[in-house]
Amino acid sequence: MKGLMRSGNPDVARALANLVWLGLERLTQIAVAIVVAGLLARYLGPDVFGKWQYANTLLLVIAPITWVCGAEILVPTIVHRPPAQTGAVLNSAFVLRLGVSAIALALTWTWIALGFIDPTVGTMLAGLAVTLLFREPFIGVINAWLQSMTYSKPQLLASMTAAIAKAALVYALVRMTAGASSFGWLWALESACIGAALLLYYMRRHGGALGWRFDRALFAHFASAGTVFWIGLIGMYLFLKLDRLMLAHRVSFAELGLYSAAQQLNENWIALALMLSQTIAPAFVYRVQDTARLRRNLLRLFALTAALMIAGAAVLDALAGFIIARVFGPNYAGAADVFRWAVWLSVPAGIEAIGNLVVLKYQAKYVLLAKWLLALAVACIVDLIAIPRYEGYGALLGLAAGYVVSASVNFYYIRFRLRA
Repeated sequence: MKGLMRSGNPDVARALANLVWLGLERLTQIAVAIVVAGLLARYLGPDVFGKWQYANTLLLVIAPITWVCGAEILVPTIVHRPPAQTGAVLNSAFVLRLGVSAIALALTWTWIALGFIDPTVGTMLAGLAVTLLFREPFIGVINAWLQSMTYSKPQLLASMTAAIAKAALVYALVRMTAGASSFGWLWALESACIGAALLLYYMRRHGGALGWRFDRALFAHFASAGTVFWIGLIGMYLFLKLDRLMLAHRVSFAELGLYSAAQQLNENWIALALMLSQTIAPAFVYRVQDTARLRRNLLRLFALTAALMIAGAAVLDALAGFIIARVFGPNYAGAADVFRWAVWLSVPAGIEAIGNLVVLKYQAKYVLLAKWLLALAVACIVDLIAIPRYEGYGALLGLAAGYVVSASVNFYYIRFRLRA
């Protein structure tokens, strides 16, 4: 690795170092997520843990609303503008994101206050929703600046440190037998600390001053640019969380807790597929201009991903009972059967992630939008039919159908875009 770092090309060395830190951060986040889920599941019990998972699901459905002016717009703008304009670019994006996030938080709190959801879920979501004020306005904007320099180490270090500290605080609250609503505020504290650390780092790199200024033209540009990508991402996240949203209206929170326990582990397993695609994308997809070579690379990537996901799913299937018991405890034994089926979703999810690289390479925003809206619609129809009959297994059928639809759109676009 050190030899590669001393290859003489500073861009390659910087990208490799960035990749190492990205992988370390992702693995840390996955490990912390599993540990925290296990702690909370054992402490809260299936019923309250189901409510906790539902509150997190609601947050993850709300959060994409704040993703206005995404990195695909902000990072190129920073790169193509002279350094003297960086402050104006960041401040304009910050004001837009903070405004949207504040509105999203106010609407969420109003919804909770009006009593439209379970009171325990509401108290949990009230704390979790505060993360909206910090994630995109502070962390997202500064991280875009770091990405423009291919130097994500400060953000990744802050994220890893905060995640480990959060896990320690969760353990402390469990030992103190804290109320269930207390945990949501830890997530808010985590995001606030990361945001503050990144803001201080930016100021340190700029002589101790922020130096930001508002630019009306940039603000208007950011408000309109990337809208299609934004709506597409909202559709994607609705699809990914639709199973729990619809299942919550058909089963008890205890049953939802068992299903969510299985999906918590499964989503961390699927995250490895996304890590794989993000890692190999630059070298094997994004930088390849020759169509024939790109087709060959994609065939190999599809085969490799399918093989890895099938092998991993087979192992997890065989060890499902042992894994669930170790992580969540004996009260969640019923989650093992759901987990055995859920892990096989990693196969279509991994295939979809590789195909999506071509959509992103050619910035096919309308393809991205169409495929996630179509996947969402198909999953919704399947859920409406299957969940009343098969409950959690019906929800898995909805996810599987959506992944197949999304991957099929990818294949159609690849065939169209890379035709000889």
